[in-house]
Amino acid sequence: MDAPSVHDASATPAKVLLRWEDYGQLSLEERVEIYRLHAGGISQNQIAAALGRAPATISRELKRNSRPTKAWAGGYEPVRAQQLAERRRRWDCRFKLARQPGLRRRVGKSLAMGHSPEQIAGRLALKHGRVIISHESIYRFIYHRTAQKDYWDRLLPRHKKMRGRRRRGGSSASLIKQRRSITERPAEIDGRQAPGHWEADFMMFSRCGQGLMVLHERQSRFSMVCRPADRKAVPTSRTIARQLGKLPPRMRQTISFDNGNEFAEHHRLHILGVQTFFCDPHSPWQKGGVENSIGRLRRWLPRKTDLNLLTAADLRRHVQRLNNTPRKCLDFKTPAEAFSQLKSAVALQP
Repeated sequence: MDAPSVHDASATPAKVLLRWEDYGQLSLEERVEIYRLHAGGISQNQIAAALGRAPATISRELKRNSRPTKAWAGGYEPVRAQQLAERRRRWDCRFKLARQPGLRRRVGKSLAMGHSPEQIAGRLALKHGRVIISHESIYRFIYHRTAQKDYWDRLLPRHKKMRGRRRRGGSSASLIKQRRSITERPAEIDGRQAPGHWEADFMMFSRCGQGLMVLHERQSRFSMVCRPADRKAVPTSRTIARQLGKLPPRMRQTISFDNGNEFAEHHRLHILGVQTFFCDPHSPWQKGGVENSIGRLRRWLPRKTDLNLLTAADLRRHVQRLNNTPRKCLDFKTPAEAFSQLKSAVALQP
């Protein structure tokens, strides 16, 4: 086919004519036209004028998509150029954070605060009303930078290389008086749709006798943490009663424990109207909410932490950090926000 004269405006299809300000990715139709005009000996400046593109766009298109490779002898071919461009776009999307320094700094700051990539992506989408970046893109960038010896993986919330084996011993379930199995707990509680249902456990540390009491509200994922004097049964029940006693009755309906001896005086909570339930032996996942909260606290309070060096202000700061981390299961609201809404809703009920 003979190449049209650049002075013949009618020779260029109208659908590929673009104004300078309407910049976008080159289409396959435009690439076909570039090939046709270039093969006819038309200059790059004239091709750019005919297509309404910048001369640099035409020059870059011909240069990077005409290079010879082991499988290509060289030369410009529009379908191949389109495929190469699509592949480059897919590749560039992997490293969106590399191309957007502001977004990269924001993601890095959130990672440093202990937020996971999924929480960061969800929170950004909640704030802006649209997806800003996916959590998969964040993970890809992190591991790409790690391969470049930048070690972004150290900012991930959990970077353990292996998990220890679970140790199993005997259970004291048979020694706990008035014990009710968690299987007797009302079925509607399992769906986390009703407020006021709690889980409790001790977060233990390597130094003898050191531990934190963690109370976890199932619906809001809100946690209360305190350091009791010891793990004896009576003081433990008093500590729990003191914490739950600050709440309205509808916000303290049930609580679930494991079978540790420290919870043997659980029946003292019945005075507050709190029903108590116990997991099956060696089944900590039946109170997975509090186990998850303890795992998150381990990011800032590893097992080797000496609680005697931890001030009350330090502990409050870590708990606030836990409760102010957005959660996917809460549509990326924070547990503190969800718990506050629950209390307000309960207060309005007759």
